[in-house]
Amino acid sequence: MTKLVAIMKAKRRKFSAGFKAKVAIEALKERESLAELSKRFGVHPNIISKWKQEFIEHSSEVFEKKKEVEDGVDLEKLYTKIGELEMENDFLKKNLKKVGL
Repeated sequence: MTKLVAIMKAKRRKFSAGFKAKVAIEALKERESLAELSKRFGVHPNIISKWKQEFIEHSSEVFEKKKEVEDGVDLEKLYTKIGELEMENDFLKKNLKKVGL
């Protein structure tokens, strides 16, 4: 098998957000070079640099207040609907017991 075919067949690895953060923090500490971090974590140095930059760019989001309502969802309506469905569910359970099902 040629090198090109092997590269084409290789599956793309997916890393968790936690792993990316860990690697980015290690890169920010600058105790090891990118080459050393690359060997240690098995990730290309360019990817580590990218994660480090993303970490720096988005670090301020940690300190932003979380929105109570995201994506236009009205939580009050959702809680009301949950209550209605619970009542309906209880009603159906009671009537099914009466019928013997």
